Amino acid sequence: MALLAGVAQFAYLAYRINRTGSRDQATKADVVVVLGAQVDASGQAGPDLQSRTLHGVALVQAGFARHLICTGGYRGDRLSAAAVACRLAVAQGVPATNVLLAEDSMTTWEDARATALLMRQQGWRSAILVSHPLHLERARLLFEGEGIAVHPSPTSTNLAGIPWRHRAWLTAREAVGILWIGLSELGVPYEWTDGFSRWVYGLPSLVGAD
Repeated sequence: MALLAGVAQFAYLAYRINRTGSRDQATKADVVVVLGAQVDASGQAGPDLQSRTLHGVALVQAGFARHLICTGGYRGDRLSAAAVACRLAVAQGVPATNVLLAEDSMTTWEDARATALLMRQQGWRSAILVSHPLHLERARLLFEGEGIAVHPSPTSTNLAGIPWRHRAWLTAREAVGILWIGLSELGVPYEWTDGFSRWVYGLPSLVGAD
């Protein structure tokens, strides 16, 4: 019974992940938040970061919000995801004064905390959250956990266009990530799962770092 319950729970999470990624829920909000992604060795936005940033810019230019927050990377690093996305957004016509950086974050959870702090400083409460479609359900949970009213807006709602093996892997990975959020809500310190989450998401561990 426990095994069946576990399989059912995992299947439900997979459904939620794909459902959130297949619907664009963008609406008027205080700000558009672009979640960070890989930066090429050349210092240019990787394909995922580029699509996220351009989607965020399009939302701003369509009047959904005036401001854009770019997340990810070490503060002051010109090659951080936030800094690279910011430059791309400005190059696409968003006024530099309307683009803010939420840095010092290397995971989605850290993105959520950094963004929430910045939004509180600005008196903002609602955000259109932009990311890869299969990342948005987990991101939504983490950002809502920081008290933000979230409106997910995937870079594409055409999930059928994702090769099925890659879609299955991403769905499973995100489902595991959501289960880890549940553990933290039960009182397990998020830092205890740092090594696992960074292994799953391909990030260097910060355990023992200065």
